[in-house]
Amino acid sequence: MIGAMTSLSVRLERLLSNLPRSYGGPGGAVAVLRDGEVLARHAWGWANAERRIAFTPQTLFRLCSITKQFTCAALLDAFPDPSVLDGDVRARLPLLEQAAPGAAHLCHNQSGLRDYWAVAMLHGSPVESPFGDIEAARVISGTRTLHFAPGTRFSYVNQNFRILSDILQERTGRSFAELLRSRIFEPAGMSSAQLTADTRAMPDGTEGYEGTQAVGFRAAENRILWTGDAGIGASLDDMIAWERHIDATRDDPDALYSRLSAPVTFADGAPAPYGFGLARGTEFGRAVTGHGGALRGWRSHRIHMPSERISVVVLFNHFGDAHAAVLDLLAATLGEGRPAPAPEAPAPGWLGAYIEPETGLATRIDALPNGQVRLRFGHGAERLDLAADGTAGNGRTRLRAEEGGLWMDRPQENQSSRLTQIGDATTTGLAGRYRCAELEAELTVTDAGGVLYGGFSGFLGQGRMELLDPVGTDVWMLPCPRALDHTPPGDWTLAFQRDESGRVCGVEVGCWLARRLPYIRIG
Repeated sequence: MIGAMTSLSVRLERLLSNLPRSYGGPGGAVAVLRDGEVLARHAWGWANAERRIAFTPQTLFRLCSITKQFTCAALLDAFPDPSVLDGDVRARLPLLEQAAPGAAHLCHNQSGLRDYWAVAMLHGSPVESPFGDIEAARVISGTRTLHFAPGTRFSYVNQNFRILSDILQERTGRSFAELLRSRIFEPAGMSSAQLTADTRAMPDGTEGYEGTQAVGFRAAENRILWTGDAGIGASLDDMIAWERHIDATRDDPDALYSRLSAPVTFADGAPAPYGFGLARGTEFGRAVTGHGGALRGWRSHRIHMPSERISVVVLFNHFGDAHAAVLDLLAATLGEGRPAPAPEAPAPGWLGAYIEPETGLATRIDALPNGQVRLRFGHGAERLDLAADGTAGNGRTRLRAEEGGLWMDRPQENQSSRLTQIGDATTTGLAGRYRCAELEAELTVTDAGGVLYGGFSGFLGQGRMELLDPVGTDVWMLPCPRALDHTPPGDWTLAFQRDESGRVCGVEVGCWLARRLPYIRIG
């Protein structure tokens, strides 16, 4: 036993010494716990490189979307049955023409709402512009349609959790900051955790940074007001207290984390891998729960493996891959290795461009080295491993060629569909102005010297013009490499439509976060 512990200590010490260069940036902090005891607690570098403020275990850090589980914890603590808030959700969607999602649908990212950071770009929001309560309320209250029926699918939607925190404030008569402090932070011993909704600055001067070691770093600019979706600031020691609280209450079925991590299903009874602000998954053959966080200049991730009573937390104030670092630390703690790259495999015959019929989104598949393919469909590009049976998958998405064509299975979204292949791109007659009645916003496509550009405009301003990327017949992509939130909505699919005469009469616009919005040609 002593030898095993020594080996574990050596593995962790070696990994901790390499982390600052493996994930290079201004600073970071990590923790590993097992059986409620701290095995590693380490911080390095600078919380503010210009002011030479050191990064320590007490440094406040933007948790970003890790906030979502705490929002749901506060909700369950105040309202054990979330359905009592269903009417409050409906009241915040006064123009919705369909059945409204319930509070639990919001907790599980099954609401069918389009993400408001993505929709803000369709309203013409300039990159890095201010976005506060007034802008958020207008985008949310203007919702007229959903992009799927509540409970049937999964789609990541930040305002689900903003709506929940707003409802909590109204129903309890207490600020969301006070609710978090009294119901979650104080009972868990998170002494410095707090709501830091204004993303422009942290109370202790900590900065988030854009850039890389190769090109240099600069302080990132954020002007968003975040609440229940991503507003918490906390230190590494606060997160250690949270993980210890989880372990201490592990055998109590009524404990908050037990309820947060309980099984969740879709409306048809299929298991859902996300619920109450927590992702459920498998790592190294064992069930885990956790969540990541990202804002311009910040990356974080936490994971909990109940069977081994292991928790890992990684906080970076730069764009390092916090999830990969968590897996490195988890592997070292378990004494297991990360999977090796697959051997080279021949490219499959089903590479190419498709449309996924339910979402209307372009689906692009091309070959990568090491027996992999790249799938561009969802929020970001995915790497899928080719298998001997001709399929490709990564545990979340699977591509399979069967009778009738190529199928894409995404069980985490409760979705399986046969992709529709599309032919060569067309360029004629696409330039013009298009208007979306639901958003009261416009898309302009311009032929600028034989090259197509597109840009959105609406009540938030006039977005920049972007070079369009051809995909297939009347299908183009409008790239969105920067947005309000750090993680952009991804490329927008522009699926142009023609009338009987062949004239372009409209375009359907969508991305994984905001699907199937119709625009009619007006000029």
